[in-house]
Amino acid sequence: MYQRILVSIDGSPTSERGLDEAVELAKAFGSALQLVHVVDPIPFTVGYEALGRDTGRDIDSIEQAAQGMLDAAKARAVAAGAKHVETMLIERMTARISERIVEQAKDWGAELIVIGTHGRRGVGRMLLGSDAEQTVRIAPVPVLLVRTPEGAATA
Repeated sequence: MYQRILVSIDGSPTSERGLDEAVELAKAFGSALQLVHVVDPIPFTVGYEALGRDTGRDIDSIEQAAQGMLDAAKARAVAAGAKHVETMLIERMTARISERIVEQAKDWGAELIVIGTHGRRGVGRMLLGSDAEQTVRIAPVPVLLVRTPEGAATA
């Protein structure tokens, strides 16, 4: 059914749960997985940094940590039985995270997007927004939102 599944990875427990669901689908359908993480360098290059601070080095270390997170997620997927797994690190730049996820899904030819979501409501959702909700609104393919069960720890 789904031959190409894009999975948004952010290192959170909800993201790991989304990955686990995507792996189960990939095993059932023989699907390829693309694990993506969107890096947002803007807060680290503007704002209150000291004059002369080397923000380029900060961005490099952020990207290295993000790639390490993707590599760990790939190892988790492979250990769980996924056969075809690749990773993609994407810079956010000026677009919303949801827009970058959808762009990558289109570019890669994804047939399904899987996202772990906190399921925030009320003020939390209003203040923090919802990249998952926005992805659902603009995605040209189905989006599977995976929530962590109530009472489970979410960092």
